Amino acid sequence: MATVIVQLPGQRPESAPGTAPALLRMGPGETAVFGRGEPARPVPIPLPDQGVSRRAGEVVAAEDYWLLSNFSTTATYVVENLEGAGEHVKVAPGRLGAPVPFELSRVLLPALGEPAAFKVFAPQHSYLDGHSAGADGERTVSPFALDPTAKYFLVLLALCEPRLRSPSAAAVPGATEVLARLRALPTCHGLTRSAVNYHIDYLVGAKLRLREPYEEGPAGGKREELVALALRFDLVREEHLSLLPPRRPATRP
Repeated sequence: MATVIVQLPGQRPESAPGTAPALLRMGPGETAVFGRGEPARPVPIPLPDQGVSRRAGEVVAAEDYWLLSNFSTTATYVVENLEGAGEHVKVAPGRLGAPVPFELSRVLLPALGEPAAFKVFAPQHSYLDGHSAGADGERTVSPFALDPTAKYFLVLLALCEPRLRSPSAAAVPGATEVLARLRALPTCHGLTRSAVNYHIDYLVGAKLRLREPYEEGPAGGKREELVALALRFDLVREEHLSLLPPRRPATRP
């Protein structure tokens, strides 16, 4: 039974865009080397760019995940989560058997042209069905009990929006920018800058309980810490962006 599927790069003919890409199906324990290969020794996952080693690394299939080995002595490889907002893992030079937890992934290697890449699809992960049977006693309290219908959640979402949409975005919005972003919502017509700051302080002190000291500076220490924590634990996710008003298209000068 195949557990991991690799979509081979560059296998779809340009003249036939409707043609399905070539797939490499791998069962538990099977391995596949990727790289440039050699004339008499091709590799299962070919990456023909001259900047890629002949034997650049290896994919190993497991039950519901896969492992990546980096045979390079100098290049770091990146595995992107195609379902995440910029979530990725780096596999350092010489690292063997790095487990990849994503279901849909893209492996990126430095190359002379565009980064060499191929996609890997792992089986759907298994999760507990319903509530786990716990022992008698006091109930476990959620450390981050957030209400997506609350105004403070919209403030947190507006703070996180730039990095949800573009993980490389460095700036966290200020209170004035958050206010401008939320004002179009019917529930936020009466929102003020002071109220935005109140919700930020409420998130810091009561809901997410950030520990001081946090560095206050031009980027906003509290806001930066809130965004980092919320994204680290998936407290706000891409699907929450639908709670925000549509973004206005950029106007040309």
